Amino acid sequence: MIIENQLFKIGNFNFKLHHLLVIGILILSFSISLMLRSQVLDYGTELYEFDPFFNFRATEFLVNNGLLEYFDWHDVLSWYPNGRDISATSQTMLHLTAATTYQIFAGQMELYNFTILFPGVIGALTTIIIFALVRVVGGTTAGLIASLLFAISAPILVRGFMGWFKSEPLGLFYGLLGLYLFLSGIKSDNKKISISKLIGGGVFLAFGLASWGGTQFFIIPIGIFIFILPFLRKDFRFLIWSIPVFVTSLLLTTAVFERPGMEFVLGIGGFSLIIPTMFLVICSFIQKFNNSKNQTRNYLILLVGIILISSSILIINIENHFLPSPSFRYLNAINPFLTTTNPLVDSVSEHATTTIHESFFMHSILMIFAGLGAWIIFNKLKSKPSQIFPKHLVAFWIIFNKLKSKPSEDFPRDLMIFTLILGLTGVYVGSAFVRLELFTSISVIFLSSIGLSIITKEVFNYKKQLHSIQNNIIKVSYVGGILILMILPLIFPASNWVSILDTPATILNGGSGYKVVTNDWKESLEWIKLNTPPDSVILSWWDYGYWITTVSERTTVVDNATIDSKQIQKVAKILVSSPDEAWNMLQETGSDYVVIFVAGQKFQTTDENLLYLLEGGGDESKKMWFMKIAGVPIEKYLHSDGFSGTDYFWNETLLGKMIPFSLVAYTHPNNQIFPTYVPGFIGIYTNDIKYPEDGNGPLKLVYASSSFTEQKPGVMIGVFVYEVNKNYISSQNLSDSKTFE
Repeated sequence: MIIENQLFKIGNFNFKLHHLLVIGILILSFSISLMLRSQVLDYGTELYEFDPFFNFRATEFLVNNGLLEYFDWHDVLSWYPNGRDISATSQTMLHLTAATTYQIFAGQMELYNFTILFPGVIGALTTIIIFALVRVVGGTTAGLIASLLFAISAPILVRGFMGWFKSEPLGLFYGLLGLYLFLSGIKSDNKKISISKLIGGGVFLAFGLASWGGTQFFIIPIGIFIFILPFLRKDFRFLIWSIPVFVTSLLLTTAVFERPGMEFVLGIGGFSLIIPTMFLVICSFIQKFNNSKNQTRNYLILLVGIILISSSILIINIENHFLPSPSFRYLNAINPFLTTTNPLVDSVSEHATTTIHESFFMHSILMIFAGLGAWIIFNKLKSKPSQIFPKHLVAFWIIFNKLKSKPSEDFPRDLMIFTLILGLTGVYVGSAFVRLELFTSISVIFLSSIGLSIITKEVFNYKKQLHSIQNNIIKVSYVGGILILMILPLIFPASNWVSILDTPATILNGGSGYKVVTNDWKESLEWIKLNTPPDSVILSWWDYGYWITTVSERTTVVDNATIDSKQIQKVAKILVSSPDEAWNMLQETGSDYVVIFVAGQKFQTTDENLLYLLEGGGDESKKMWFMKIAGVPIEKYLHSDGFSGTDYFWNETLLGKMIPFSLVAYTHPNNQIFPTYVPGFIGIYTNDIKYPEDGNGPLKLVYASSSFTEQKPGVMIGVFVYEVNKNYISSQNLSDSKTFE
């Protein structure tokens, strides 16, 4: 065949035409991935969301101060007055990798711009990693299909585009690389190469854990796989050292980092690897001293015993906590029946339970391909073929019966089993909350690529029983159909895989529901930096903490790390308390300024006055969560729709008084207007600053962003900076003063 023609030779390696084809497809995957991830740059070169700003700041500190200073860094600008130990509470490997690659490759590029490009490039490079990984399991064709699917996968794209300088892209890169080396290592026949791969696999998986906590979900299928290995393979002389080498390498490397560190090694994560490894070692002795008839039975007895003991320990640990446990969100992914009463966890949108609609949107036709892949693998594990299709459907009947043959050397039974384990666990944990759709996507890609590769090979290799014209028609139709099905999610419906990346950076629209580009937040943060004392303490909702510390270089009370839920609860109580009570609490926190964000729309009336609609995703939309976290009765503050504020909210709470608007009326799309709340009606507001700069209230409005001050219709991304009036005398303090007199 022409495709096998040798082009040139490098050492002992013969470079053939099909190698050129493989390289070409990988370049295509990389290019598509990079192109899709760069869409957001059309709105400006900015870091996206909130966490990337902290990661940029941490990476900048590492570049400027060195490794020793970084690991000894106690950040005094965070979580006033206690501060934060950075290396113990953050994704250290993300900062180390970014700083190292910046110093090697960036040249004259500014670090800020480098961190914007970093996740997109890492994500695009991961298309090559997943090719290598799936190739180990299902061959080159499967690997190439996986690479293309990874390049266009919606869950992976939305958490790995330009500006998304967060943990997921690098965590996936290291995690998939570690998984590839692990599977390649246990598959290799060369002992020296196998050792190197297994050690490398453990090291890179540990790097993944130190980059993103979610990488630990790769540990689940690995642990289950190790448990099953004694039933699949009899070469215990190899397994008895290879698996311990991998596990030891992973745990020792993990222990080097403060996070996850020893808490992972000595916790549930570490034991989910240690116990299966011990089971494997014991099974090797059972094999040595028992006849073959009793081996499987004894394996099963031992396995059941381990499961019962482990389950008992975990149940006891729930109450006694003698083993370090993962956070609730990770435990919830393992046990979806767990519930939380913590409104702070519930308030984070990425912790929301995944719906069927979201899953279908994210994976689309790939869900069908994945199901087909799982079905094919299950049937390939059977030794006897069976007839599935009517014989008059000749082509499909032949293909699918060929698919049900015995496992081949290029698709070993143990790796087939691992693929199913990875597929099922990925779908399982991804159903817990939206953020873990990443793992569902990896599972779907694995199963889809292997299923499609097997069918593709059978379609193109089948030459008998059909005329050549019929063969060609089938092949062309097959390729065309697959391409159409893969391209369809990129263009249909209107809200498609591509469109979800067509959005401005969060700092340009405040994370509001409006697709606009403004400088309100950037100008506000710059104003704080230039117009407040360097030692100022800023109180805001935790969403904006990283922006304030990174851009404004000011100390914050809470931020996006959410490491102290009690302090966040205190901030929530301040916002929903009476102005006098709130002022007293502000003194206790040492706050000098309070920042709030209000999003909405301005529209002009016939008399050229501006009126406002307030439900754009700012603090005005988050107030219900403030109340839940503060632990106050919501019905006292909000009407039955859970959004519209009562008179008590507007007149008796600090947040109500800080939002510079007053209710005019409630309206309905049919132009009905009511002066009081009516279910289904929307509030209309007018401009009303209750705490002016020259007033005597507990706060003074010292800055309002431009989209609020501009007297023209349109979207409002209003950022308001209030100075705490240190000279304010609350009614309580005034009463105490009179009593003293």
